Amino acid sequence: MIKTALDCGINFFDHADIYGDGQAEVDFAQAIKDTHIPREKLIVQTKCGIRKDGNVCKYFYDFSKKHIIQSLENSLARLRMDYVDVFLLHRPDTLMEPEEVAEAFEVLHRAGKARYFGVSNHNAGQILLLKKFIGDKHRIVVNQLQFSPTNASMIDVGLYVNTQHPASIDHDGGILEYCRLEDITIQAWSPFQYGFFEGVFLTGNKYPALNQRISELAADKKVFPEAIVTAWILRHPAQIQIIPGTTKAERIQRICEAHTFHLSREEWYSVYCAAGNVLP
Repeated sequence: MIKTALDCGINFFDHADIYGDGQAEVDFAQAIKDTHIPREKLIVQTKCGIRKDGNVCKYFYDFSKKHIIQSLENSLARLRMDYVDVFLLHRPDTLMEPEEVAEAFEVLHRAGKARYFGVSNHNAGQILLLKKFIGDKHRIVVNQLQFSPTNASMIDVGLYVNTQHPASIDHDGGILEYCRLEDITIQAWSPFQYGFFEGVFLTGNKYPALNQRISELAADKKVFPEAIVTAWILRHPAQIQIIPGTTKAERIQRICEAHTFHLSREEWYSVYCAAGNVLP
């Protein structure tokens, strides 16, 4: 899978300490060793902040200085690497003390263990709070957000401005425009999923109109459906990256076909509407 990704021009790999309880990082490190891929050819990103509890809650969030530093130390050991290119705070910790986060980032950056920093699933206000204490020295460069034709609330709210339609409800502080203004790269996670990990919308029965439109475009462009969904996300001028989440080499190849064509405005909006989104 990793070889296929590199052959297709993909060199960015996303991890988190919580994935497989760390086993994903262990397996990735072993695969890199077995394939003799030089570290400098890879851009590696990992995340921290979600901790398993096993008590009343299945897990809780921890952005304490101690945990942030220890989490990256553990990830580096599992990855068998001296540093990660990007280190993200996972789901927001409402008990976050931004001063501690700033201190942790400084310690890790000064030690050469993390080159850049970012967040995942954060709204504009939460990022602004972090920026107040982090400053420009360790600016937030990435925000991972769920985004796809079936999870497009960050687009809906911008289209339904000045209406009382449910889609006009701002759930995240205008995060799309905020990230564009601040040069924060949005990374779309679960781009082929609908709901909150409810299932894959491609080839499923839940979105027949969407699958029909995707199939029509795929036939017209002579590509696989995965490429249409990918191109739909990449078409947005926010220059969104996708985190496919697949472990199948064949699907990686299909996704990369998105770079062989361009969706027109009419085609882009047709996919948006076929997913059940309604334009005002």
